[in-house]
Amino acid sequence: MEKDIYTLGIESSCDETSVSVVKNGREVLSNVIHSQIDIHKQFGGVVPEIASRNHVEAISTVTKEALKEAKIDFCDIDAICPTYGPGLVGALLVGVAYAKALSYAISKPLVGVNHIEGHIAANYITNLELEPPFLCLVISGGHTHLIHIKDYTELEILARTRDDAIGEAFDKVARVIGLEYPGGPKIDKLAKEGKPNIELPHTYFEDSLDFSFSGIKTAVLNLHHKNPEINKADLCASFESTVIDMLLTNTKKALKQLNIKKIALAGGVSANLHIRNAFFKMGEEEGVKIYYPDLKLCTDNAAMIASAGYYNFLKGNFSDLSLNAIPNLKI
Repeated sequence: MEKDIYTLGIESSCDETSVSVVKNGREVLSNVIHSQIDIHKQFGGVVPEIASRNHVEAISTVTKEALKEAKIDFCDIDAICPTYGPGLVGALLVGVAYAKALSYAISKPLVGVNHIEGHIAANYITNLELEPPFLCLVISGGHTHLIHIKDYTELEILARTRDDAIGEAFDKVARVIGLEYPGGPKIDKLAKEGKPNIELPHTYFEDSLDFSFSGIKTAVLNLHHKNPEINKADLCASFESTVIDMLLTNTKKALKQLNIKKIALAGGVSANLHIRNAFFKMGEEEGVKIYYPDLKLCTDNAAMIASAGYYNFLKGNFSDLSLNAIPNLKI
């Protein structure tokens, strides 16, 4: 009988301090999250320096809580898996430094994890039957990617955004029309009360599956500035509907190119109910199996990092104590 592998995930790329213990990459024993949303809400967005200071204050306590909840000790851990990028450099440094110190102190392997790979791995926790190959649409505050998941640690980017990430566009639109941070969930909620009856621009590229959201973002901002009394619910519904059309169009093209019948959504924006419903409908029409993470695993958390760390651990993708934060880390 093979030995169970326990990975300790550490996530501090933005404004959540999270530590998790995951067994064999898919069974979550604990996933403790210390959120800073209420702290940053007054500023209308994440303030990097404040985020870093709060990570420093919380990370030791969160780690102890995660181990206690998992009912294991440091000696049971097989690998320490911190997010080392992409993200806010100061916030990342807190998690990386803590993980390196922990790795050294308890003599356990260090496995640096790409944050985007973590979002993808959230699907393995929710969908125990999911295995590569499949197509993954990563949609978050900082990223918009179409990725061919060839194997657990072998990924090929097919498309990315050429300007704003989709979550960034949601937050900027929300801010202009007077919705509180974080803007994405507020737009999704208000869109339910409106109708998609406002024409907005779609952006596509003839020679690429890349995305662009700056055009639609600017169009919404201009409409609101010219007519502050415009129906906000209709504006949100129209914005969401147009964005969904762009996501679906490029995703369908990618599925045909790869001849794959499995697609997973990942990232914070994958919690958007209108996007989920649209992809579910598309899956039924196209005969494609659609996978989503649980809502609690869509936003930043350490369980997804521990899961991704597990597969890198199996591949022998270890880090040493020179591991550093890389804010613009690519796949």
